[in-house]
Formats: sequence, structure tokens, C-alpha cells
Amino acid sequence: MILTVTPNPSLDRTYEVPSLDRGEVVRATGERVDPGGKGVNVSRAVAAAGRRTVAVLPLGGAPGALVADLLDAQDIEVAPVPVAGATRSNIALAEADGVLTKINAPGPDLTPAEQENLLDTVRRHSAGADWIVCCGSLPRGLGPSWYAELVARVHAAGLRIALDTSGPALLAALREHPDVVKPNAEELAEAVGRPLATVGDALKAAEDLRETGARAVLASLGAAGQLLVDDDGAWYGTAPVDAVRSNVGAGDASLAGFLVAGGRGPEALASAVAHGAAAVRLPGSVMPSPDDLDPAAVTVTAGIPVDRRRGGRGGCARGVGPRGG
Repeated sequence: MILTVTPNPSLDRTYEVPSLDRGEVVRATGERVDPGGKGVNVSRAVAAAGRRTVAVLPLGGAPGALVADLLDAQDIEVAPVPVAGATRSNIALAEADGVLTKINAPGPDLTPAEQENLLDTVRRHSAGADWIVCCGSLPRGLGPSWYAELVARVHAAGLRIALDTSGPALLAALREHPDVVKPNAEELAEAVGRPLATVGDALKAAEDLRETGARAVLASLGAAGQLLVDDDGAWYGTAPVDAVRSNVGAGDASLAGFLVAGGRGPEALASAVAHGAAAVRLPGSVMPSPDDLDPAAVTVTAGIPVDRRRGGRGGCARGVGPRGG
């Protein structure tokens, strides 16, 4: 079982548009409404893979009720934490050329009692979990050290934890040694405080995060593929993608693929790349099912192309969603 924690979930509306022209009436060619938030997406991808998952998340108001209903329809067990504020609603505009524009609302302000209830709900539902997965931005009311406290509690319970967040929350959590961190290229650059022009730059940055406290780093590099760096070494994975339909949640699908394949080593990286490549071919934040995957198209190697320019041409699995979560 994989338990996900999404402190700032959302109701996501995705509109597919031919192009985005500011100040004009834009007619959508497609529309989706999905439960959102990075941890929620991980649960959706885990469920699509046929594995059990429990989603812990604060929910409030009509948007929160709809998120719970949508998750229930996807056979995802929901462990809701009632909050007074309404769950946020986000909008994504996906253009035909693959460019994505997201408008993310801030979310409710959690009270101290709601914050403690969230941590307690994780504790009560984590027995027997193979992984605890904590993802996304923190809502108002939660300080940057909140993830660090959660990592410490999970480790005290003898469980493994994967973390996908950024900025001060990521840096604070590193001191508690999360088992896996999952930055995209921009988040990785922000964490080490320098630009990453090549895959080699990203490799060095991942090694720096491990020196700071992460036990393993799974890094999505957009069109340049994905990196895994852990105690056993470093691996690089790619897969061709001819056309990107939407990269919303692709990084979350990658993390789910990594964890359902064991969360360690090149086989898990191959699963992450396959899931990320499948996700970008699907509309909105649809998570891939096994039928969407093409494992044979994935290449994983211990030979890191350190001089490859990040984001260059060549078509690789874009296991990276937009920043912000």
C-alpha cells in the first residue's frame, strides 16, 4: 500500500485550446475536471497501476466534496481531514503545441488544530504502508518545517518516505534524511542555488542533495530525461515522445511508477520514465494505466551523458510537470 499526503489539494479544471491569445475570447476544444494536487496525482497513478493507495488530504467546502467524490470514483481510499476553508480550484490551459499555462489558487489557511489533525490522520492510516509519499506546496498556516516534522515522524514509525516539494520546505526536510526526493530541473537548480545547463550539472546537484541529507534523488529533467542517484550509483533514463499533449501531473506519474516498481535501482527508474512518457501523451492530468505504457521504448544506462544540454532536442520522457504543485 502506498499512502499519499497532499497538504494543499485542489480541484483542477484543464481546458485544451488551439492557442492562448491575451485579451481575446478563447474557445476550448476539450475540458476535464480532475482531483488535483501532486500527492493526489500519485495516488491516481498508483490506483491506475492496480495497487492499493490511501490519500490523506485536507478537504473543505463544495470543491473538497467534489474532490472526494472524484477520487472515490477511481477506487482510491480517501482519508479526509475536514477544514473550515474551501479546497482551492486551479485552472490549466493546454495549447496545441504543448505549452501549458497554470493558474494555481493559494488554498485555505489551516489552523493549528487542523495541522495536527492532518499529522494524526497520517499516523492512523500508515500501518502497513510500503511508502509514505508527501507532495506539493504547503497551504497557508503550515511553515517550511512541516514536511521535516512529518519525515521525522514517519522514520520514527519505521516507514519509508518519498518527498516531492521545493524551496525552503525541501531544504528543511533534508535534515531528516527523506528516503527519496523527487525534484524537477528547476527545483533542483533552486535547491543548490545555481543554474543547471547540462545533465552533468544536474548529476552534481543531485549528489549535493544527497550530501545534504537525501538518501536518493529522482530528478526529472524535462526533455533531457530522468536521473536516479542513490547509494548504489547513478542511472540515466530516457524514452521518445513524439508529441506532448499535456505535462500536468507527468512528474507525479513518474514518482508513482518509481515506487510501484520498488523505489530503488535502475528497474524502478525505467518504470518512472515509462510512466512519465505515457502521462505526457494523455489529456489534462489523466494518469496512465498499464495499457498506456511502452516499457520497450525506455533506455536506462549507468553511462551518464554529462555534456548533454538540458532541454535539448531528442525527445525524451518529460517526467516534469510545471512548478508550483
